[in-house]
Amino acid sequence: MTAPELVARSTGRAPGAVRGVLLVVEHAWVWYRRNWRATVVSSVLQPLLFLLAFGIGFGSLVQGGVGTAAATGGVGYLVWLAPALLAVSAVQTAAFESSYPVLSGFKWQRHYHGMTAGPVSPAQVALGHLAWVAIKTAGSGAVYIGVIALFGGVQSAGIVVSLIVAVLTGAAVAAPVTAFSATLESEGAAFSVLFRFVVIPMTLFSGTFFPVDRLPDWVQPVAWVSPLWHGTEVARAAALDRWQPLAALGHIAYLLVLVVLGAALAARMYTRRLQP
Repeated sequence: MTAPELVARSTGRAPGAVRGVLLVVEHAWVWYRRNWRATVVSSVLQPLLFLLAFGIGFGSLVQGGVGTAAATGGVGYLVWLAPALLAVSAVQTAAFESSYPVLSGFKWQRHYHGMTAGPVSPAQVALGHLAWVAIKTAGSGAVYIGVIALFGGVQSAGIVVSLIVAVLTGAAVAAPVTAFSATLESEGAAFSVLFRFVVIPMTLFSGTFFPVDRLPDWVQPVAWVSPLWHGTEVARAAALDRWQPLAALGHIAYLLVLVVLGAALAARMYTRRLQP
């Protein structure tokens, strides 16, 4: 004997602004519970490979080397690297979740069209997607912190603040990428260009593996534009308890501006595409 199927009944009322966003998040959560294996490699295992390769492997090579202690401020390379890798993990997860899944919502699965056929607005769909990306980066980051701790990469409880900053950094990347993805009719080469010429260079030249001041003078301004550099600076300051209040406020303000502008643009692009 099977249990009777539960069917949600319509209330006959349009959801409020927040409720509409939460309905989109609920949809993403239901899908993720059934298909989490398809994304676990990119959201959890890939950052762990970075940790093993650079934190453990490369770290053992440079630890104790000339200039390493000066660059890291005297802490071990793994401890110095761990909060930066946390931010990298959030950015990579956010960039991926805001590319193909967004195009799929418009083109392949077309669930965005199904959502907006009801009382949920296109702007709520866009904001719900961004909220889900933030939740997912937070969950992946929490798992990542547990693994880092096992390897001795956590120095203080400030790593919790680093996680919050990493989620903010991911949102600062997810919002404009979502807006961009919402303009695409076909994947073509757009996402390849995005990952090869934006995400990968941002990962390499945002102070993750070495301080930005080690780069040539003409390259450093490029790093300053990167949201990952701003997130890395604050996440590292929190994890190592090296706060510089004014600098931290500047970094956070920059990330918040990207989130607000990107979210507004994403809502506009969703509305333009989904509203008849």
